[in-house]
Amino acid sequence: MTSTAGRTRLAPSTFQLPVDRMRDGYYSDAYFTFTREVLESDGHHPRVLMQVFQREQAVLGGVDEALAILALCSGRRVDGEWVDGSSDVTALALHDGDEIAPWETVLSIEGDYSLFAHLETLILGALGRRTLISRNVRAVVEAARGKPILYFPARFDHWQVQTGDGWAAHVAGAIGVSTDAQASWWGGRGMGTVPHGLIAAYGGDTVLAARKFAERFAGELNVIVLVDFENDSVRTALEVADALGDDLWGVRLDTSSTMVDRSLWQEMGRFDPTGVVPELVLKVREALDHAGHGKVRIVASGGFDAEKIDAFERAGVPVDAYGVGSSLLLGSNDFTADVVRVDGRPCAKVGRAEMPNPRLARVDLSVR
Repeated sequence: MTSTAGRTRLAPSTFQLPVDRMRDGYYSDAYFTFTREVLESDGHHPRVLMQVFQREQAVLGGVDEALAILALCSGRRVDGEWVDGSSDVTALALHDGDEIAPWETVLSIEGDYSLFAHLETLILGALGRRTLISRNVRAVVEAARGKPILYFPARFDHWQVQTGDGWAAHVAGAIGVSTDAQASWWGGRGMGTVPHGLIAAYGGDTVLAARKFAERFAGELNVIVLVDFENDSVRTALEVADALGDDLWGVRLDTSSTMVDRSLWQEMGRFDPTGVVPELVLKVREALDHAGHGKVRIVASGGFDAEKIDAFERAGVPVDAYGVGSSLLLGSNDFTADVVRVDGRPCAKVGRAEMPNPRLARVDLSVR
């Protein structure tokens, strides 16, 4: 799918939509499907302009998905057969990854209302979910000041949201995602670290698990090893670095927020020692450098959000990358759609009016 602005959009086929059920209104609020039925049974076909906006300073996500829904699911059933209506619908839209302002129109749809009234729920839902992810990811990307952000919230949400959320994270600046599904829309692969489960499978021996992992994957991906299994991150990081040598890309600090790493036990009382704290990162960095492992990177994860990353960066903590999880799923970024013009005349509910946006680009809905 392309726009007249020349920027390529994801093709509608990318999204593998359940087209028949979307056309039938299975996923739509019933009042929108009732609206379509009333218009069709009455033979009433008003040509409307609908505009879509939200109320936050945000980063747009889900617009290509919304356009795919519009392209594939606009129309009506005649004698039980679906008649495509996308050629009679005009859409103007911003792009995924665009920064957007409160109340800014991000999408406008014009055409016979009975052709797309049933799609409002789907369009707003796609925009709302993906924009939430894009906005949250952009916030941590900016806080990290150019350091890589690894998008790791897959295990905190339902598997069906992974593909679109991964794309939303990607366009907002995340450098890596943890599942193949999250990376699928741009042809990437999921990345990850030597996990606690594999370490446990090798009897709690982090070095052995790391060796086995590196033997299998060192030629295919960056090997990153979790080093908190025994709650002694400094010692474990050194042991792993000594054992793997150039096969080790980095170590990942992931101490639980309810625990204090062994290396900090003698310093408790002067700062909050729980979880991954600056003092722990400094100790690991100093130990690695002293042992000649200056090329080994440090990935920090566990409870990180934009605020915590910003605090680490302002303090100059030597983190090379951040793994961020559940905080990227928090909050909301709701969208609203309003009919603002009917048959060429202004017609909007009180408090709403047409808000043209010169940034919008015309979309060719016929491209499949």
